[in-house]
Amino acid sequence: MFIDNKNLWHFVNYSPWPICVSLISGVLPFTLVSFFIGGTGNLYWFFFGFFALFCVTLFWFFDINTESAREGYHLDSIQILVRKSMALFIFSEVMFFFGFFWSFFWASFYPTLDIEVTWPSDAIYDLVLDPLALPFINTIILLLSGFTLTLAHLLINYGNIQLALSFCFITLFLAFSFIFVQGFEYFSGSFDISDSVYGTEFYICTGFHGFHVIIGAIFIFIITLRIMKNQFSRSHHFGFEASAWYWHFVDVVWLYLFVMIYFLGDDLIEQLTL
Repeated sequence: MFIDNKNLWHFVNYSPWPICVSLISGVLPFTLVSFFIGGTGNLYWFFFGFFALFCVTLFWFFDINTESAREGYHLDSIQILVRKSMALFIFSEVMFFFGFFWSFFWASFYPTLDIEVTWPSDAIYDLVLDPLALPFINTIILLLSGFTLTLAHLLINYGNIQLALSFCFITLFLAFSFIFVQGFEYFSGSFDISDSVYGTEFYICTGFHGFHVIIGAIFIFIITLRIMKNQFSRSHHFGFEASAWYWHFVDVVWLYLFVMIYFLGDDLIEQLTL
């Protein structure tokens, strides 16, 4: 890596990881869509591609960690640029979910003849999940995880690294608890993604959120390992901050999902459209 001290630019070494991530990310949607239209065998390719994406991303993280923690290339000015980049990435994720919310409410406020001009359709109306059951439990779990991660961040700022590590472990436990509860909700649900527009919207929105929870859990797992290796300090821990930003974004998206889809998605929307 080369750093221009006058302009505070930095040029990373040649790396194979960006092109690998781009290629794998481009192929994954095709395998998933092929599975949706009946190609069961492509589901195995999807999981293989997802595992490959995980490995490549992990190697990329290792390289960035080496540049930052060991080689010391991430100066204050470069950290500012990385913060702006992370903020733009989270904004792009906000717009990603905004499209799903828009689609959900368009279908709910203007139900078509294909679903008998009712929302949800009569075929699955009695199968809609109770928002005060598993969804409420998951809401509590995710809010607690955001609280424990915030405590860990505050403890790092105060220099108490060991106690921060304990709260990171608690956050990881809560994150995987959320994933487990949502998986149980899916397997015990009475409708699936092919049951009218409601089923499609429900599983697309909650499923992509669950996918982001998995990514956020991986981020937290990595920063926990870095804390164990004493790679964070009071003045240099943006890797932790970026993971915390992402996790709080996941929290906020879930609150919108919980209110708009689990609550406003059935009875209240029907009353509003009368």
